Amino acid sequence: MVAGVISMSAVLEKTTPKPEVYQNGQILNARLITVKEYDDMIAHGILTTEDKVELINGVIVEKMPKGVKHAALNDLVAEVFRGKLGDRAILRNQNPIVLNDYSEPEPDLVLAKPPHEIYFERHLGPDDIYLIVEIADSTLARDRFVKGHAYAKSEIEQYIVLNLQEKTIEDYRKPTNESYRSRQSYKIGDKFNLAAFPEVEISVEDLF
Repeated sequence: MVAGVISMSAVLEKTTPKPEVYQNGQILNARLITVKEYDDMIAHGILTTEDKVELINGVIVEKMPKGVKHAALNDLVAEVFRGKLGDRAILRNQNPIVLNDYSEPEPDLVLAKPPHEIYFERHLGPDDIYLIVEIADSTLARDRFVKGHAYAKSEIEQYIVLNLQEKTIEDYRKPTNESYRSRQSYKIGDKFNLAAFPEVEISVEDLF
């Protein structure tokens, strides 16, 4: 092994929980990866920006490529929130957040508590976050259930999915350890507010 380069086996040499995972009727012992191990892989070049992955529930999963519309909406939604909130919130665009010891996803957009300086030495955590936004087309099921569960379990107060298939906003609130207890759907012509800033009203058509 070349000096200064760490192998995958060296990164994963520590024992971590092996929960029972059901697949095709069989029980598998899943070896989960921690956020620390995941970050070590990035730091030592085992994972790079070319890999297009994120860590969810201890599993490294591939991120779907963003199409033209998805990328454009990412910028549009960011502009809308900046215009509505100004310097009352920091907007992070497709950057990592640490939910717990086993999840470091990269949401499309996050509204976080200022100031910027407190994030120079660490990623955002649940206590820093006002709102998470995911833009979903082919990833709709993953964003609704896998990421929705992870965000709810980490007590993210409000989670919004831009459903490109139906051109609607799915607004999830009241997180529990399993899921969100409140789900509202808004269509073109509707307006909704932000849980952290109830006086701020957003028109659905402005996000599409």
